[in-house]
Amino acid sequence: MADLGEKTGFDVLVVGGGPVGLTLSLALTRFLPGLKLGLLDRRALSVPKDARASAIAAGVRHVFETIGVWDGMAGEANPIAQMKITDSGKTDLSRPLYLRFDGPKAPHEPFAHMVPNTASAAALLAASEGQFTVIEPGAVRAFRVEPAQAVVTLEDGREVSARLVIAADGGKSTLRGLAGIGAFTHDYGQSGIVTTIAHELDHDNVAYEHFRPAGPFASLPLKGNRSSLVWTEQPEHAKSVLAMAESDIAMAIEAAMGHSLGRVEIVDAVQSFPLGLMLAHNFISPRLALVGDAAHVIHPIAGQGLNLGLKDVAVLAEVLVDAARLGEDIGGVDVLGRYQARRRADTALMAMATDGLNRLFSNDIAPVRAVRDFGLSVVDRLGPLKDVFISQAAGAQGAKLLKGLPL
Repeated sequence: MADLGEKTGFDVLVVGGGPVGLTLSLALTRFLPGLKLGLLDRRALSVPKDARASAIAAGVRHVFETIGVWDGMAGEANPIAQMKITDSGKTDLSRPLYLRFDGPKAPHEPFAHMVPNTASAAALLAASEGQFTVIEPGAVRAFRVEPAQAVVTLEDGREVSARLVIAADGGKSTLRGLAGIGAFTHDYGQSGIVTTIAHELDHDNVAYEHFRPAGPFASLPLKGNRSSLVWTEQPEHAKSVLAMAESDIAMAIEAAMGHSLGRVEIVDAVQSFPLGLMLAHNFISPRLALVGDAAHVIHPIAGQGLNLGLKDVAVLAEVLVDAARLGEDIGGVDVLGRYQARRRADTALMAMATDGLNRLFSNDIAPVRAVRDFGLSVVDRLGPLKDVFISQAAGAQGAKLLKGLPL
């Protein structure tokens, strides 16, 4: 832990050292020289040990490029050049292709990259060296607001104050609870099974989304003949999958994918986690802003969870940099209100979209399947509509950082 006195003060205190908290800290210190920023995490910051990966949309890649960390990830990043979507029932022998998204026609601009979490974390941690004060490990016990600052009390009794505290501490955010911010929650009654697979055939940079009655089954291309797998199942079946031998899990994956990638081998731990929806009633309160999973958790059906959090980063960084340059109080309600106004509606729309897609596709009702498959086939034939979907997935609209512009 950094050497703190009984009470240490910052301009900004970011709580949470994941990719969202680190990216925001780097953006603020890059564009506001002299800003006194502290980053607090309940654990020692380190590179994760598992082989999981995240889809990084083009707009978020622009953020990483602008703050100078993309080069540290690019060597292990794999582009997603195309997405193929299929729909099948429990007894279907084939998985017909209903919709295909090709990447933008501009060269060197795929709409997303798959980046191993180890690579992104290593790049962010390396860039953070010496840029701000890291307080680790340090669990939050209490939070209070004073007229010109907020004060965070740690479990060991020490206090850290800041003009603005930013909660990037995850879906079960301690700070959100301490600030009295409620949230809408919904349990999907589904579990997400995640792992990394090696496969016999080349993925050709294609992502596959197989819609099945229990939920979506996605494979996302990594470097080499490997893919990241996100498999939605009913909780009881997910438990039985985790109890299976790896060879049996591999066979089940091959069958679920329609053998599109040939023989499969499990190359990382098979893990499972419950799926749910969470939207904070407010993204701000006096001298506090919520970002990432502290503000929203959505279904992984569109792979937008991390991207949504990093869009929060792009907007909040822009709002705070502009306010600081104008001499405004960066923790003031008026300033924070601009962030909330720009992010809450977009987040709610994405949450509704992913919720609706999951409800639409996670069933085997014949009339519903007929309607949705017809809809997919219509979209597949309408180039302009497909371009709109691709543009939204790329996420390069709105904030300057998402466009690759400095603040």
